[in-house]
Amino acid sequence: MPKIHLENLIKRYGDVQVLHGIELEMADNEFTVLVGPSGCGKSTTLRMIAGLEDVTEGEIYVDGNPVSHLEPKDRDLAMVFQDYALYPHMNVAKNMSFALRLQKRPKAEIDAKVRDVAATLGLTDYLLRKPGELSGGQRQRVAMGRALTRDAGIFLFDEPLSNLDAKLRGQMRAELALMSQRVQKNMIYVTHDQIEAMTLADRIVVMHSGYIQQQGTPQELFKRPVNKFVAGFLGMPPMNFLEGTIEDRGGQTFITGDGFDLVLTEERAASAKTAQKRHVTLGVRPSDLTYAPDSAPDQALELNVMVSEYVGAQSVLLCTCGAAKVMVELGSDTPVALGQTLKFAVNPAGIHLFDRESEVAL
Repeated sequence: MPKIHLENLIKRYGDVQVLHGIELEMADNEFTVLVGPSGCGKSTTLRMIAGLEDVTEGEIYVDGNPVSHLEPKDRDLAMVFQDYALYPHMNVAKNMSFALRLQKRPKAEIDAKVRDVAATLGLTDYLLRKPGELSGGQRQRVAMGRALTRDAGIFLFDEPLSNLDAKLRGQMRAELALMSQRVQKNMIYVTHDQIEAMTLADRIVVMHSGYIQQQGTPQELFKRPVNKFVAGFLGMPPMNFLEGTIEDRGGQTFITGDGFDLVLTEERAASAKTAQKRHVTLGVRPSDLTYAPDSAPDQALELNVMVSEYVGAQSVLLCTCGAAKVMVELGSDTPVALGQTLKFAVNPAGIHLFDRESEVAL
């Protein structure tokens, strides 16, 4: 299984530069997810690895060998697109075996490979059906099966689930996770959906405006984001942000803002004092706020409840703190009425501080 290295990858379209020196290394048998908002450069990066876009500057290495000058067919990779791109006049078996038939592989080898991949993807009963007779999820599995029959060293996925409804996306995420465990290949997956990134990835690469913002395991990025963008992009519901100022009073350090005045732990206080002009942004995830009417004022937020979204075991509250909006995640059996002002304790370990000017984590 190859190791992939992107070295100072730059892409320009005329005078417009869309990728700015991408440096990335993907290890053997790693499921890497490139995630970010539309226009961040993730699909462009994937298409450059595939050979569908030319490299302006930099190089792509596979096992130490430069490949950016090679045609896509010579790069030992298979790709699954957002659009299924199946041949409507061919049945499932012929769609899956198309690349092998082009390579003039022996018929017995092709049949064995198709049956093996079909069993892996749960398509054995559909091999003689045509794409028009299949559901969206089944068609996407056929597209994946077509890639898997090639037995390439690298598999590329360009937002393969975005055309599916919410329930099918959940099912296909689980199937993709199981497939990656069975296939044991390098997989690079592009998505704008942070839930897909968090649930599928061995390693997430967060991109924004053509730059890599942070890379690491889902746990690392969720718990220790390097800047405000990463903190706000990963996590659902998203992190709350409140602007504040660092103040020292009575031997303690506080972060004070519109509608709140919280005491900081010694560790957080030390990092907070490095902020320019002591102006910071406080970040708190909705799950780090706990309904606690008896909390001390310097350890809690007083929030006015505007909207309550019931989602089964959990409810998500949309509240206001001063002029800012704050979301809270809590058990749906907690008695809450709209228009109430309630006190929510802030988990000290869940406080994130960002320099207000640079937006870098402190």
